[in-house]
Amino acid sequence: MAVDGAQLWTLNQRLLAVVMDACTEELAELGLETKEFFVLAEAESSPYPAEIATALLLPKASVTVYVRNLVAKGFIRREIDEADLRRHRLVLTAEGTEARDRALAALAAEYDRRLARVTPQDRIELRRILLEMLSPA
Repeated sequence: MAVDGAQLWTLNQRLLAVVMDACTEELAELGLETKEFFVLAEAESSPYPAEIATALLLPKASVTVYVRNLVAKGFIRREIDEADLRRHRLVLTAEGTEARDRALAALAAEYDRRLARVTPQDRIELRRILLEMLSPA
């Protein structure tokens, strides 16, 4: 049976959506909407809003709204970038780090629950395949 890339893409997107949906309540308890969580999770490795927009494939205007919300919730603060005083870096607060870590733990638990259906050997193979797909061509 032939499986094309579009089918695999769709299945992967559906899996991610199911996992996120299962965690919506836990994210809400932390005070996070789904896209706010993604921005919060990305802020440490991409500390500038434009970088976050690029990494998450979100419009810059949307990232601005999510950042504003996260600042208001006390999860992120803006700091002047000493290397370029025209720019603001985003820095996670202690509360933001805790919320991010708890949200990631909830996502990992739900993903692990689904991954338990897969044999250990298939998990190793899945990891190998994903790493290969992510490596530069």
